[in-house]
Amino acid sequence: MGNRLSRIYTRTGDDGTTGLADGHRVAKDSPRVASMGDLDELNANLGVVLANPLPDAIRETLTDAQHALFDIGGELAMPAAGIIDDARVEALEAALDALNAGLPPLREFILPGGGSGAGAAHVARAVCRRAERGLVALARDEPVNEASRRYVNRLSDYLFVAARVLARAESGEVYWKHERSRGSSA
Repeated sequence: MGNRLSRIYTRTGDDGTTGLADGHRVAKDSPRVASMGDLDELNANLGVVLANPLPDAIRETLTDAQHALFDIGGELAMPAAGIIDDARVEALEAALDALNAGLPPLREFILPGGGSGAGAAHVARAVCRRAERGLVALARDEPVNEASRRYVNRLSDYLFVAARVLARAESGEVYWKHERSRGSSA
């Protein structure tokens, strides 16, 4: 592969537009570009999770997810493209089921935290849910690969379970306590 970028700045976006891979120019604040930005932010947050000590299975799944998010971004940049398929969603579901199998049933709400890796996974989960909302909103007006939208939905579930696993290995899960159960007086 040759050089993709010989210069970082092009000045072509100075007018508030950006180019899609199919050659069309769109506003930088269009729903499609906003979704691409949400996926980019999610991918960066996965990088933060990956910077922590992780079990091999979580590291492998999140690394694969980073590649999948680039593929989904490619789909958004080329609206006619369909890269993510049902098999990719099913593979993520299998990884999620395997990770969740070792956890006790959840009986309380969990507060984000429980250690640096768990906290990073919770932040990534929240960003993932926003990215999914953006894809859902975009799909109302423009084509979006449904398998990609399902993949992002499953990824938020995976990140929640990964956060639980990491919290249990770090400093423990932090459970929400209703105001009345914390002993405050009203």
